[in-house]
Amino acid sequence: TTEAFYNSLRHARPISIGLNCALGPDLLRQYVEEMSRVAECHVNAHPNAGLPNEFGEYDLMPEQMAEMIREWAQSGFLNIVGGCCGSSPDHIAAIAKAVAGIAPRKQPEIAVECRLSGLEPLNIGAESLFVNIGERANVTGSAKFKRLILNEEYEEALDICRAQVEDGAQIVDVNMDEGMLDGKAAMVRFLNLIASEPDIAKVPLMIDSSKWEIIEAGLKC
Repeated sequence: TTEAFYNSLRHARPISIGLNCALGPDLLRQYVEEMSRVAECHVNAHPNAGLPNEFGEYDLMPEQMAEMIREWAQSGFLNIVGGCCGSSPDHIAAIAKAVAGIAPRKQPEIAVECRLSGLEPLNIGAESLFVNIGERANVTGSAKFKRLILNEEYEEALDICRAQVEDGAQIVDVNMDEGMLDGKAAMVRFLNLIASEPDIAKVPLMIDSSKWEIIEAGLKC
């Protein structure tokens, strides 16, 4: 989601964050609005001039595109705006004219929280009280998971993570600290498999290890 995307990058304290390409201003609007709601920095947007037709050309005229983006600016969504695929100098000139004189977006006051993300956001604040962390994907704490990993039965090991998420886990802990295991390689392999499973990857992951090299390898996945 848009908020999960922002949560995954906010630690870098960007000057501006935004969305561009793929969609025209009509279809991109909902995502720009959401980004405007959650971002603590400037918001930029560069939509396409509509969607390509059967000839790969873009049919949205400069005045049409400019009018849609003017509404974004009037709604307080934007600090920076432009165009992407299909946008000609005429499109950019029309957009600049349409938003001239409209006040830029004001950054919202957002509560201080721990903001995490998988494919979906997880915000932990003073009202959260309890966070459910699934700890069965842990070779030191689950004999079954350890056996599956040692036997390289990774699909069955993924089922353990999937079941935890289905049962309400908000974060999934993954630990590969086992003397008979190449923990670094196992961590990377397993996390990459999780990333291909949206029903698991929708929640954040906790990289759990007593070895810095395993944590570092996991964070790079």
